[in-house]
Amino acid sequence: MLRRLGLLAAAPFAAVALYLLAALAGAMLPGAHARHDPGEGPQVAVGLIAGPIHYDLLLPLTPELRARLGFAAAAGVPVDHPGAEWLILGWGSRAFYTSAGTYADIAPAAVWTAATGDSAVIRLDVAGPIPAGAPGVEWLSLPPAQAARLTGALLAEIASPEPLAGMGFTGTDAFFPARGRFHIWRTCNAWLGEQLRAAGLPLGRWTPTTLSLRLSLRRFGLIGPSAPGRAIPP
Repeated sequence: MLRRLGLLAAAPFAAVALYLLAALAGAMLPGAHARHDPGEGPQVAVGLIAGPIHYDLLLPLTPELRARLGFAAAAGVPVDHPGAEWLILGWGSRAFYTSAGTYADIAPAAVWTAATGDSAVIRLDVAGPIPAGAPGVEWLSLPPAQAARLTGALLAEIASPEPLAGMGFTGTDAFFPARGRFHIWRTCNAWLGEQLRAAGLPLGRWTPTTLSLRLSLRRFGLIGPSAPGRAIPP
């Protein structure tokens, strides 16, 4: 009886360990990625802001991108402000992402909803100048055509231009309904891996955690010392 109870008590820890091992394996195994002509032109810097459990993207606020973000400006995201240089974009579970301004805000019910399946949202915000070597930021160096494909695909993930009422953390951000669903097998980091592979970047086939995504980015030479022609912001 005691042995059976011990096995039952150990089962959740074993499941977590197997999940994390699978995440590491998925990060190392090459995933199928789109094949595109990279085109020519100066490299474009796209940033990745790493948090403990989540990555946000930094997209350069070019005139072309600002022109496509009228819906965000209408929602209060100051994309046209002269001091705004970067669009911050993140994807995640509605129940979890919209309530977790800090990790102290996280409720067990939101974690359970996210793990078992939840509608997805995209958060948009802006940032000013980001110096080279800023802590917690890694930079991808992409040809212009590839950067444009990635940006277009990310914006296409926004399901509605109508923001979620009353949602936001900074006073300059907004949440929008997103396509797809979030669950334990398709986390924000796995979604980001999908987007990067679809834009033509080599990456591991499954990257559900920040650690697995970071390892995969390094394994395939997208960040770190082996990354060719790294573009960083001035």
